[in-house]
Amino acid sequence: MNSLDSIYKINHPEEIYSPGLVVFKELVQKNLATMIEIADGVERLRPHCKTHKMPELTKLQLAAGITKHKAATFAEAEMLADVGVEDIFLSYNLVGPNIARGVKFRQRYPNVKFSVTADDPKLIRELGQAMTNAGTDIDVLLDINPGRDRTGRPANQEAFELYKLIAETDGLTPAGMHLYDGHLHEKEIEHRKASVNQYWEVITEFKQRLESAGYAVPKIVCGGTPTFPAYAAMNDPVIELSPGTCTFHDYSYNTHFPDLQVFTPAAAVLTRVISRPTENRVTFDVGTKGVASDPAMGTRVHLPVMPDGVQVLQNEEHLVVESDSAEQFKPGDWTLAFPRHVCPTSALYKFATVIENGEIVDEWQVVARDRCLSI
Repeated sequence: MNSLDSIYKINHPEEIYSPGLVVFKELVQKNLATMIEIADGVERLRPHCKTHKMPELTKLQLAAGITKHKAATFAEAEMLADVGVEDIFLSYNLVGPNIARGVKFRQRYPNVKFSVTADDPKLIRELGQAMTNAGTDIDVLLDINPGRDRTGRPANQEAFELYKLIAETDGLTPAGMHLYDGHLHEKEIEHRKASVNQYWEVITEFKQRLESAGYAVPKIVCGGTPTFPAYAAMNDPVIELSPGTCTFHDYSYNTHFPDLQVFTPAAAVLTRVISRPTENRVTFDVGTKGVASDPAMGTRVHLPVMPDGVQVLQNEEHLVVESDSAEQFKPGDWTLAFPRHVCPTSALYKFATVIENGEIVDEWQVVARDRCLSI
């Protein structure tokens, strides 16, 4: 049944519960090496941990010399700090009780260079007041909206006033800008580069205006995985590169972005056939609770052993596939399903089974899958 590439060999699949997240260590290490090569070194890298959320993978990055890291939740930031990361950027605006959590984080990890984003004057003032009251401070990056319209402000007069407010608010230190352009999905890298370069002219002019007014802009944390090669090709020393997905590599990125095929999918879900309800149907145990369900129905996983398969039904614990080759599959058979969105998939599992040279060698806990650890 298993016509998988030899790089995905598993010698003892009977020891792995299904559905189960599996990680191929050699492929992770290869992806990290490729990421460093594209960045031309580790100095400008600030990879996002949201894809893996795992201490052990963070340790691999630290061992490779990557000292700056990015997170999206306090649990991720705490996971990073607990394994020794000393420069953590929480790319999220702090609101409500998260402002107090920011204070607690600074108090618990006083030696960590910790930064967050902001894009609202009221919340900037509240954050500054909370830090001042606690006798501490925090670095703040202005969140810039390059057209995604999710968070941030365009690089205009309003953004200038916000950066000025950050600089003039006690308890806050202006630390630069955050620029996430997740809406840029051009298939060819040259087209993505053109889009990035076009907006970079706006950002450069805005940065120069801030600096002319006396406000330092020490860094601009740029992009995600799709635009990573575009920013990496620039030589502006202010740029920090923040790819995330390429540690495990989305299968969707592998098909949509040809230039990103230098990375290899390094995480998959081990799934088993649980039923053959009709002559042309095979039911696997990887339901919506086992793989990210934000891609459209029918596209959530790639099943290389069933290239003609049509995913016709998925419920919480079932995936039903129709195929002319269905007779080749019987209940109990196992295979690998490759998520088309790996980041939310990893968050569905408490741990990943780690494979090296075909052998089960470890379990990596997905520690930061929770929203709260202790802070």
